[in-house]
Amino acid sequence: MGGPNLEIFKFGIYIMFPIGIMYYFGTNLDHRFQVPDFWPKPEQSHKIPFDREEINDELERLKAKRLERRRRRVELEERLGAAAADIEKREE
Repeated sequence: MGGPNLEIFKFGIYIMFPIGIMYYFGTNLDHRFQVPDFWPKPEQSHKIPFDREEINDELERLKAKRLERRRRRVELEERLGAAAADIEKREE
């Protein structure tokens, strides 16, 4: 049908296609598949405290954050509770 030249050509394609794909996807990865700001910068990531003072500072920061969230939650519950009581009075 095609002859030996066709078989040599097909064999060359069979060999070169995977090599070409591996070369294309294996070179210049940093530029080709880069997603901007995918990895966090060092100042955006967590800094693990190792010293006793740093640990105490971090605990104080977490405690203050927790107390602030609790204060906001209690404030919201008071407002919602007052609003629910007003609604109940109106329905009666």
